[in-house]
Amino acid sequence: MTTVRLDDQLCFALHAASRTMTAAYREPLARLGLTYPQYLVLMALWEDDGLTVSALGGRLKLDSGTLSPLVKRLQGQGLVERRASTEDERRVHVHLTAAGRKLSDEADDVARCIASAIDINAEEFLALRTLARKVAALDNPQTA
Repeated sequence: MTTVRLDDQLCFALHAASRTMTAAYREPLARLGLTYPQYLVLMALWEDDGLTVSALGGRLKLDSGTLSPLVKRLQGQGLVERRASTEDERRVHVHLTAAGRKLSDEADDVARCIASAIDINAEEFLALRTLARKVAALDNPQTA
């Protein structure tokens, strides 16, 4: 019989934490008419509007098969628009609409809501984020 225990595994702790965090966003984002993945797309564009679809996918660590439907739904909601590059029509840029830019003001409340729901202090928050980024940066998790 194995001595490996589920609750002792880092992968499970990260998985459970990720699902819990995503669930915590559900209600505040529903008030904005967004899902968590759509919120991530918008946050990336609020930081750097006009990214190409491939740059956006790289920033969010999403493949085009996942990202394209998200962008299409956001476009259907009138929050973004896709524009072919003037230099290369194969490249598509994603731009915020006025409604998409305006939504960033309301989204500030989402971050405050989540911060108040997490029972950690600022120092713990920074440490946790640093460690999560370190794990996310692993090139090949199978050998790490």
